[in-house]
Parts: sequence; structure tokens; C-alpha cells
Amino acid sequence: MMKPLVVLLSGGLDSATCLAIARNQGFACYCLSFDYGQRHAAERRPPSGWPRALGAVEQRTLSLGLAQFGGSALTDTSIAVPVDGVQPGIPVTYVPARNTIMLSLALAWAEVLGSRDIFVGVNAVDYSGYPDCRPEYIAAFETMANLATRAGVEGVKLVIHAPLIDLSKADIIRTGTALGVDYGLTVSCYQADDQGRACGACDSCRLRAEGFATAGVNDPTPYRT
Repeated sequence: MMKPLVVLLSGGLDSATCLAIARNQGFACYCLSFDYGQRHAAERRPPSGWPRALGAVEQRTLSLGLAQFGGSALTDTSIAVPVDGVQPGIPVTYVPARNTIMLSLALAWAEVLGSRDIFVGVNAVDYSGYPDCRPEYIAAFETMANLATRAGVEGVKLVIHAPLIDLSKADIIRTGTALGVDYGLTVSCYQADDQGRACGACDSCRLRAEGFATAGVNDPTPYRT
């Protein structure tokens, strides 16, 4: 039997690639998505169809009230999404504690499934400004997971996989393309409209477009203009 694992799935380019990698490694993939009050409504909807097309066994979406806290351009509409190009430092699109919360819930499901593995599509190359996308953060969370769970205490080592963490966006796209990912079904834009059409100006759109251009792969992203 294939070993079960939990994949954090946002519906974006990186997490779709992460799912394809996990499936290619022979895991039975259980996908966990979140509606955390993000302003891009297209991401709040569960990915339609393609998780199973990529071999997922099951996909669930949990609702979180992170918009009640705000503090990010993705959860507080009074904070503008930057459109002037990628800048150094931690951007206003950073959502406080988001990856910690999501990984914790993935950890809970993994224990129930009897899984030793969690896959997450964080990347420290294109998103180095996000503190919860760094390799040392992933290592620290894995240590915590093995201290805080029944499985870990009983000697079943839990592993947090971040297969994209050191890849460029172009390398991620090349990897996913080779694994059959249809990137036209993914949404990366921080302020996509209800139809999933991208703005073409936010940091995520710029990095995505640059990645396709550098990879030499046709960009299937639908844009508003």
C-alpha cells in the first residue's frame, strides 16, 4: 500500500508542483486547503478537479478567521497589495503565523491518517522575505512536531518535506511541467478576481511571469487586461 501523506494545497503554482512531486514519489496524497479570509477569492474556493487529476486521494478545505486579526495585505483590505515590483525585506503580504497554523493543522490530520510525512510548497529563493519559508523554520517545526505528538513520542519520526525550498521559480515550473501539471488551472495572484484572472502587477504575478519566461514554458495565466 502507498504511504499516506498530507500536502498543503493553496491552489497556486508552487503547491500544485509539490503535490505532483509527492504523487510521483509514490505517496497517497491527502490535500489540505484553507479559507483564512484572504482577499483573493479564487484561492478561498477549493481547487476544482485538478487535485484528483494529479492523483490526490482526498482534498479538504478548512475555514480560519485570520482576517479578524488582519496585519497583512492579504487579510486586510485597508492595506494595499504592492504593485511596484519586488522589494527587499518582509513584504506587507506576509500573513502573521500563517504557515505555523497551517502546518499544525496538517500535523493533526497526518496523525489521524497514520502518516509520517507532510509536504509543503514553501520557497526560500523567490520569497526569501517571508520568515516562515526559511529552511531553519522548517527544521524547527519538524523538531517541534516530533516533540509534541503521540507519534513522535512513540518513536515514529515525522518529516516535513519542502521539496521546492531551494529551487528558482523557473526550476519549479520545469519540474511541474515534466510531471504533467497544468498551470492554467492554478492561481498565484494576490488579488485575483472571482474568475481567477490575475492582476499581472503584484509580486506573485511578477515572479510567476518571470519564472515562465526563464523556463521557456508558455505562460497559461489568465490576466484581467
